[in-house]
Amino acid sequence: MTVHLVGAGPGDPGLITARGLELVRACDVLVADVLVSQELIDEAPEDAIVVSRAGMKQEEVTRLLVAYGTTGLDIVRLKGGDPFVFGRGGEEAIALAEAGIPFEVVPGVSSIAAVPASALIPVTHRGVSDRVTIASGHGADGDEPDYASLAATGGTLVLFMGLERVEQLCRGLVAAGLPASTPAAVVSRGTLPDQESVSGTLETLAELAAGLESPALVIVGDVVAVGAGLAAAMAVPAIA
Repeated sequence: MTVHLVGAGPGDPGLITARGLELVRACDVLVADVLVSQELIDEAPEDAIVVSRAGMKQEEVTRLLVAYGTTGLDIVRLKGGDPFVFGRGGEEAIALAEAGIPFEVVPGVSSIAAVPASALIPVTHRGVSDRVTIASGHGADGDEPDYASLAATGGTLVLFMGLERVEQLCRGLVAAGLPASTPAAVVSRGTLPDQESVSGTLETLAELAAGLESPALVIVGDVVAVGAGLAAAMAVPAIA
């Protein structure tokens, strides 16, 4: 039997892949992230063992997967977004490989593009942005991001886990050379019914984003203005 590292998608339960849903419906054990939709968790068989990782540290989750992996059961580790995009799926895969336990990675629809798209923001757009850089709002070691590198990349920046540090992120990017007038947006709870989004500039974004809830993405770049134009166009009745 196998441990399946399955991406649940960005939030909307309808955005899990067909393969991922098939595995959830057939598993013996389901270990689910807190942010995974209850609707997807309910797809597990009635006799499946369902474990929420709420309150568990990553090391505990990894040990649990290894322990269940030795039982001969089919285990699904259901992770928000994609297992290998800020999902720590690589750490779990390494632990399983070192323990000699077979595993499969089933990619999920990542928030990288899905969440901006849910707010009508295309992360690439001809003549506007031909590249996308993703980064954590906390930097590689939980400290400050490398603002200089981020500001120099050009194109679109998509920052995960940055909602609580929006003001600091915007200041850091401006100090590193991006104009304060650079379009920027925050999309909160993207793809979910209670999604909220705001758009402005690096100078105004922190004030606009006050009160939004996690999870959220910060998007920086001229594509945000493209999204604002699309939103405005959709609000205008079509001319017959």
